[in-house]
Order: sequence, then structure tokens, then C-alpha cells
Amino acid sequence: MSGKPFLFLSARPEVEAVGPEYESVRRAMGVDAGLLEHMRLDVDPLGEIDIALDAYAGIVVGGSPFNVTTPEAGKHEVQRRVEADLTRLAERALAVDFPLMLTCYGIGVLTRLLGGEVGTMHGEDAQAVEIRLTADGAADPLVGGLPHRFDALVGHKEATDRLPDDAVLLASSAGCPVQIYRVGTGVYATQFHPEVSTADFIARAQVYRHHGYFPASELREVGERLAAASVTEPQRMLRRFAELADARAASR
Repeated sequence: MSGKPFLFLSARPEVEAVGPEYESVRRAMGVDAGLLEHMRLDVDPLGEIDIALDAYAGIVVGGSPFNVTTPEAGKHEVQRRVEADLTRLAERALAVDFPLMLTCYGIGVLTRLLGGEVGTMHGEDAQAVEIRLTADGAADPLVGGLPHRFDALVGHKEATDRLPDDAVLLASSAGCPVQIYRVGTGVYATQFHPEVSTADFIARAQVYRHHGYFPASELREVGERLAAASVTEPQRMLRRFAELADARAASR
């Protein structure tokens, strides 16, 4: 064991969603609260990247209602700062192959940084969808231990239209061709939410019922549909990420 903590970065202005997201990530990673520090990028700037990388075994970036496809002129200054911070973080993590996992909104930031394309063609309503591993995914040290087909929870307005040239596609779904990819050996991006249980996602749907992920009048139906889903595998990704990152930190 390295003894180093992990860092969770959130970017949700909706205060009622922040604590539950942290708890979902912590639980999925299988670490005590003392080993998962939390920073809200929508409140505080990230600061010196190299200090962060030295201090932690790995970093996980949560989701956000922000969309990278929003025209720059229409982005709030907080969103522009968050995207600049995540871009700096990803650049440095890629340079030194540091363990970093970006989820949902973060995959868009990384895709743009790497020269891929993000668009609204492959958005998915709040639901459980079947994820299919690629051959590279089945051989990957992080996701290769998952079944070749499993259900995960999604809810996003944008997605990767064109995979960056340096990325390795690890998983897809019928409605969204890029669900997981890896760059180098340490940086991963997921379109779906690996941290949440169905109960977590139902509670999150309540917070975001007026954000356009589904008609607010259909909240009850969305909740019933989510409650009927069986989602057991994605959280194992975060636990495996913690194990691999901790082992790398111990060897550094």
C-alpha cells in the first residue's frame, strides 16, 4: 500500500448533488473518507498541478451539468475556469502517465484536448444501457475484468463523435459508440457514470429533473425505469482503478 490518498474533483453547482456524488465515488472505490479528499472545482481553482500529482495516488473527476459543446460566449466564467483546470490536469497527467479517470462531462474535455470531436448526436436519456467491451477493452488491466456485456447508467446531452487518434476504444453502447477509452496506460475516460447505484441515480434525477435530461413531467416513470434496472458491474471499475493507482504509487 502506498499510503497516499486519492483526490475526487467535482464540478456540480447544485449543492444537493455534491455530497451524494462524493459518497458514491468513495463507496465504489472502496476507500475510507480519510483516503479520498474532495475539491469542488466550481468553487475553487485547482492550483498547482504538479503538487496535486505528487500528493495523490490517483484522481477521479466527477460529472457535471456543464457541456463542452456550449458555445464559448454562452459559457459561464465558472465553466470556462473548470474546463481550463481540467485541461491542465489532463495535459500533465498524460505527460507523466498519472492515474486519472474522467467521467461523463470530463470525457468531453479530454476528447477536445486530444483533437477528437464532441457533439450532440449520441446523447442518451437517463437510463441503464448495455455496454459492450471491445477486444482492447477485454485485454485492458482496468476494465478487462468486467463481463464483455454489462449495464451502466447514463444521462448526457453530448458525447464523443470522433475518437482522438491517440485513444484506445475500450467500450461502446448501441446509442453511443464511445463509452470508455484509455490514453497511455494511466488516463481513462468514461461516458457513463461508473460510481452510481440505481438508487443514487434516481436521487440525482430528482435534482436534475429540470436540466433537460428528460421531461420533468416524466420523473416518476424515469425513476421506475431506473429502479427496475440491474446495474452491478460499473462500480468495480472504480475499485480496480484505486487498486491499480495505489500499486503504481507504491512503486514510484
